[in-house]
Amino acid sequence: MCGICGEIGMQGRTPSVRAIEQMTKWMVPRGPDDVGMLLRHNMAFGHRRLSIIDLSTHGQQPMVDNVLGLGIVYNGEIYNYRELRDELIAKGYSFFSRSDTEVILKAYHAWGDACVERFFGMFAFVLWERDSGRVYCARDRLGIKPFYYANLKDGFRFASSLPALLQSGGVDTTLDPVALHHYMHFHSVVPPPHTLVRGVHKLPPATTLTIEPNGQRRERQYWDVTFGPQPGDEARSEAEWQELTLTVLRRAVERRLVADVPVGVLLSGGVDSSLIVGLLAEAGQHGLQTFSIGFEAVGEEKGDEFEYSDIIAKHFQTDHHKIRVDADQTLPSLEACVRAMAEPMVSHDVIGFFLLSQEVARHVKVVQSGQGADEVFGGYHWYPPLLESQAPVADYARVFCDRTHAEFGEAVQSAYVQDDFSRKFIEHHFAQPGARHPVDQALRLDTQVMLVDDPVKRVDNTSMAWGLEARVPFLDHEVVELAARMPAELKVGQGGKYILKEAARQVIPAAVIDRPKGYFPVPALKYLRGEYLDWVREVLDAPVARDRGLFRREYVDRLLADPEQHITPLRGSKLWQVALLEYWLQVHDIHG
Repeated sequence: MCGICGEIGMQGRTPSVRAIEQMTKWMVPRGPDDVGMLLRHNMAFGHRRLSIIDLSTHGQQPMVDNVLGLGIVYNGEIYNYRELRDELIAKGYSFFSRSDTEVILKAYHAWGDACVERFFGMFAFVLWERDSGRVYCARDRLGIKPFYYANLKDGFRFASSLPALLQSGGVDTTLDPVALHHYMHFHSVVPPPHTLVRGVHKLPPATTLTIEPNGQRRERQYWDVTFGPQPGDEARSEAEWQELTLTVLRRAVERRLVADVPVGVLLSGGVDSSLIVGLLAEAGQHGLQTFSIGFEAVGEEKGDEFEYSDIIAKHFQTDHHKIRVDADQTLPSLEACVRAMAEPMVSHDVIGFFLLSQEVARHVKVVQSGQGADEVFGGYHWYPPLLESQAPVADYARVFCDRTHAEFGEAVQSAYVQDDFSRKFIEHHFAQPGARHPVDQALRLDTQVMLVDDPVKRVDNTSMAWGLEARVPFLDHEVVELAARMPAELKVGQGGKYILKEAARQVIPAAVIDRPKGYFPVPALKYLRGEYLDWVREVLDAPVARDRGLFRREYVDRLLADPEQHITPLRGSKLWQVALLEYWLQVHDIHG
């Protein structure tokens, strides 16, 4: 797990060493253990290392194999690297390290562009061929690892973080109207290739990008998931689906134990993280370190889930850490949290993950997390109504999207009000072949788009801000493929995640299965009162905010006058969403 960056010069252009230095410096938190840089002809690369596999100097990057004429910078983990290594040795390859990085190099040499289809894991990497000058970029199937890039006049620049690219200079930072619409309408989810700044793009998940020496580019989507039954699935009983679910999850959890350092678990007290703990205990893990966080309540809204995480910790005798965050800790941490955001993320629990990761990193370098189960197994409240929906796009948008297009026009300056980009994006995605049932259409959108650019990005950004690697077994692609095949009714029945909950009864106490759905609540950022409201007012009244004029003042004043009356369908604060975007622009010194 690391931070990567680099620049490819075209038409004889020499890459900027200073740009590599600045980007690498920005990403120190992602890789505090080591640093490496390489300049070769028209290419330059930087790397920050978080040592997880092969802790020796043999695993350092950029890694070059002079025999094969290949080099790489890589962020992630290939969980089946040992099996691939054995297979490559049988083909005649020899290895100078015990790292998964070197396995990627050899795999590319052996299998070319198709190598990514053999990888089980999370990854973003750039690999170059010394003799041909060809560059090969790849991102994992579910976009767990980030990949941002900027197109230069005569080149291509990339990094693990959008702010790192901004540090390199020469990037167009004017706001992208399409991305702004997604942020304000599509619950702050900005699908690739867009980001909020015009000059930075995202490589989509499950995609490779090949850049030829003449600058010609070729993208390839190497994986997709089809929703609906496969041959033989129609005859499966509910009990069979439960057993299949546990089988793939057992494999996914065990795969994510591959490390040369201890692996802990982020234990929220919900079904998902509790099941991970249970499966690890079932696999023979003893003395497992688990971590939970809680915040002060606001009014009637509870701020912790300790009641349930305590049940799991006691049942499986884990080495449990409860982290309590007072209200006076949250506000001073906001600037550092927002600075860690590659893109603005409006969910209240971002600060929760950020502060939790800070504490967890004092104990372990790797954790498993339950992120992704709701999107994969149908845990959100907007899925069950779609079982009988006659207008799935409208029904989905009504409960998920934060504003109508008309309200978007009231919120921002007229120059940004163009098309209803978000609604058209949802309509297009729902209409794609490979998912016939409305529930499956929503699950596909949420798994392949929303999940990537909200919860997954949230966990990556906040954990890597403290040099902590988070692994997500529910996003093992075999788990995702199995869940996609299940009948929609089994996923979203009885309020959601029915099949997962029923399978979990074989592993964990029923008390955490039959409880009300929870999350990492941060009530102070949902109900903006007192010093939090004062802070928001300062952000939106700052001279830089007024000079930017992104938001219409009458709209901002309306939100400030009564914040608790302006709540999104997903129970988020519209005022917090507006303030967070403005503050993110301020923190990262974006004036476009």
